[in-house]
Amino acid sequence: MILLRLQPTKLVAAAVLALILVLFSQPARAQQTDVPQYDIFNGFSYFETPSLNLAERGYHLQVGRNLRSWLAAGFDYSVVSGHNSLTPNQLKPSLQQQLEMEIEYLISIGVLPPGYQLSVPTDAFSQTLAAGPQFEYRRFEKVTLFIRPSLGAIRQRVTPHPTDPFAVQVVNQLAPKGYKVDWQGFYGFGGGIDWKVTRNFGVRMQSDLVYWHLFNDLLENGGWTVRFSVGPQFRFGRNILVAKPH
Repeated sequence: MILLRLQPTKLVAAAVLALILVLFSQPARAQQTDVPQYDIFNGFSYFETPSLNLAERGYHLQVGRNLRSWLAAGFDYSVVSGHNSLTPNQLKPSLQQQLEMEIEYLISIGVLPPGYQLSVPTDAFSQTLAAGPQFEYRRFEKVTLFIRPSLGAIRQRVTPHPTDPFAVQVVNQLAPKGYKVDWQGFYGFGGGIDWKVTRNFGVRMQSDLVYWHLFNDLLENGGWTVRFSVGPQFRFGRNILVAKPH
C-alpha cells in the first residue's frame, strides 16, 4: 500500500486529513448531548526535530477533565527516544571556531586525514510534562475538534557514541560524564480530533508544534519539534451537560 511507504509524520497527517474530509462531507448534526466528565488518552507518539535531524518514537499519556462543553483541563506526559548525528555546525560559533582550528591543525600534521568531517552518533531520550486548558468544538455527533496552548517542560538526556579518537577527545571535553542532561521550558500550540466509537471509548489523533532551546551552553539555536500522537481514548464519569440533583 502507498501509505505504508510514507514517513510517520506524513502518515498521521494523511490520516487526520482524511478524517477531516469525511467529517465535513457529511451534513451537520446536532451538537453532542452526552459529555463524560473525565477522559484518558494513551498511545503512540512520534517527535520530529528537523534542525537536529532527530526523530523519536515512544508513548503519550493525557488525563483530562471536562469543565464545560467547550473547555477541558488536564495533564500531559510523553516519553520518546531516537538517534541522530551531531556535527559542528549545530554548535555555538565559539565552539565551531575552536573545533575548526583543531581539525585544520591535526590535518596539517597528518593526525587526521584530509577532508576529515566530525560527526558524532548520539542517542536521545526525551520526556515532556505539560498541563493546561483545551478548547473543544462539539457540534458533531461523533467527532470533537480541539485546540490548546502547549506550555510545559522537556527533559532530554543525550549519550554520544564517538567513532574515532579525535571524536572521543571532543566528547570527553564537552560531556565529561559520557552524557548530558538538560531541562528547559517549551511553548507552542496543538490540536486534534476525537472520534467517538462508544460513550466510553474513542480514538484520538493530535499534533503539537513547540519551540525549545535545550543545551544552550553547546547548541547555537533552539528548535521546533512536531509531535504526532494516535491511540485509544477512554471516557467516564457523569454527563456534565446534565445538572446535578440538589
